[in-house]
Amino acid sequence: MKKLTICLTLVLLTMTLSITHVHAAVTPLSAPIEVPVPTEVLEAAALVNRLESIQKMDVSNMTRIEKKGLRQEVRAIKSELKSLNNGGVYLSVGAIIIIVLLLILLL
Repeated sequence: MKKLTICLTLVLLTMTLSITHVHAAVTPLSAPIEVPVPTEVLEAAALVNRLESIQKMDVSNMTRIEKKGLRQEVRAIKSELKSLNNGGVYLSVGAIIIIVLLLILLL
């Protein structure tokens, strides 16, 4: 009985592996699919480029009013970037510990 179980397991394992190998060989290689870039990503890249160009500027020759305008522009750009990147899940350390404990208890 033990020998029969081992043989059946071995046969099933080889059949499973051979099917996936054959399936992988049969599927043709397709051209990579181009995913359209969302407008938010393009807008965020433009804002980051503007911030970098402001940082590279020589502000020593500017008047006080021009510097104030640049500071206001930087603040506006940073707040807009934050509003674009508002989608996210933040977990505290306590929440992670509780999740791990629940997983240990349930599994």
